[in-house]
Amino acid sequence: MKNILAQIRKFRDDRDRTQFHDPKNLAVSITIEAAELLEHFQWKDGAVVERHIRENRAEIADEIADIAIYLTELADNLGIDLVDAMETKLRKYAE
Repeated sequence: MKNILAQIRKFRDDRDRTQFHDPKNLAVSITIEAAELLEHFQWKDGAVVERHIRENRAEIADEIADIAIYLTELADNLGIDLVDAMETKLRKYAE
């Protein structure tokens, strides 16, 4: 996780995007990217979804990556250890 976080920070900083990557904008970006992911599945079911996934795997992976990148950066900006937060949430689910 530390390695990918360092890459995200470098990418952001090299492009002087810190000024735009505040918590609100990152949360908005996560929602937009999640909607783009959802478009891959909208109005599809069963075998159609399975075929679409096979035929569009790279594009779907790109949308998932966009969400993960923004989410990782948001957690970092808020001082939240993402892995710890996920582990804590999983423990809550288990209870």
